[in-house]
Parts: sequence; structure tokens; C-alpha cells
Amino acid sequence: MVNILDMRDIRYINLFSRITKVQTRFCFNYNDTVIFGVTKNQVSKAIGKEGINVRRINEILKRKIKIIGNPEDGTQNVAEIKRFIEDIVYPVSFKDIEITENELILNAGSQSKAALIGRQRRRENELKEIIKDYFKKDLRIV
Repeated sequence: MVNILDMRDIRYINLFSRITKVQTRFCFNYNDTVIFGVTKNQVSKAIGKEGINVRRINEILKRKIKIIGNPEDGTQNVAEIKRFIEDIVYPVSFKDIEITENELILNAGSQSKAALIGRQRRRENELKEIIKDYFKKDLRIV
């Protein structure tokens, strides 16, 4: 996995590490939400008791925060990839996911497709960038 970080993301990761005491190197933005990816066994520690860590970071950054579990490095497991993408795009849902050699295809209904694409394809472009960083594949929404 390659994750390109700018200075803002590095600051977010440092703040996240100081508050949660959980190390991560994955931080990205989707739909005006800052999403941190941590190992699956550390998600509950990162969230904190009754979500205290998420609320503290939310107050400091004045932005919505999500903490999700990272898929395993180099995984091609469809269920794991689907769960990862579902966590990112929640509350929007999609029907199914297909993985080819160089493309990841999301099958969605008409309402979900519109929500996944977003106005002026903003959410689609953000999701494409995340998929490219994590899985080195292109994204197509049908």
C-alpha cells in the first residue's frame, strides 16, 4: 500500500497518535470526513471508551472523524475489500463488488450510484484516489 501524505495529513496523524496512543500511517479525506485506518485489533482502542478519542479529535479539528480497520497488506480477499469500502462510504450502500486484474467495480442502485458519485464527481474522485493508494486498481461505479 502506498499512501501519499501532505503536511495536513501528517499533522492529523500526529494528533491522532498523541490522543489515541495508536500508531497509524493511513489518513485520507472522503466526503468532508477525515478517515484514519488502523489495524483491526486496535480499532476499539483508537475509538476509546464511549468514543471519547473520536470526540476529542473532532472538537480539535472541527471536522467529522472516522476510524476504520485497514485491510491486510496486498490482500485480494473480496469480503475484506468490500468491508473496507463499506466503512468508507457508510451510510451509502452498494450491492456488490467485483475485482478484476486492474479494476475494482462497484455495483450500486440508481440512488446509491448518485450518492457514490457525488456532485461534480467529487466523491467518486476521492474514492478512486483511495482505491488507487490501497489496492493499486482503478475504480468503476455501475
